[in-house]
Amino acid sequence: MNVKNCRMCGRLFNYVAGPFVCPSCKDEVEKKFQEVKKYIQEHPGATVPQVAEECDVEQQQIRDWVREERLEFAEGSGVGIFCEHCGAAIQTGRYCAKCKAEMTNSMNSILNANKPKPVERKKDPKDNPKMRFLG
Repeated sequence: MNVKNCRMCGRLFNYVAGPFVCPSCKDEVEKKFQEVKKYIQEHPGATVPQVAEECDVEQQQIRDWVREERLEFAEGSGVGIFCEHCGAAIQTGRYCAKCKAEMTNSMNSILNANKPKPVERKKDPKDNPKMRFLG
């Protein structure tokens, strides 16, 4: 059993995977996310500071949700984040579409390079499927 302290409340909990947050704090964060999501739907032009103040949530938490691709900056809003690889402006996530494609292609080429090549069997003339006379 893997027991950890919750980063938010300090209580001990049985850690399985993900951030070191207990289930009750995780539920609270999810409630806040739903509140932020509803506020953004009702106020589409709101800025990060406005949303943070109105929903009583940290600006960093909103940015984390954007990085996790749970929220997205509106196109043409002038607000955004930058690709962690090339620095291009993006609306959500960690990487731009170009860098995602490059990383995917790189991973695929590495995986394909490490695959064992199929062994070719030499054909035995006795395995000829044509008819022949016996003996």
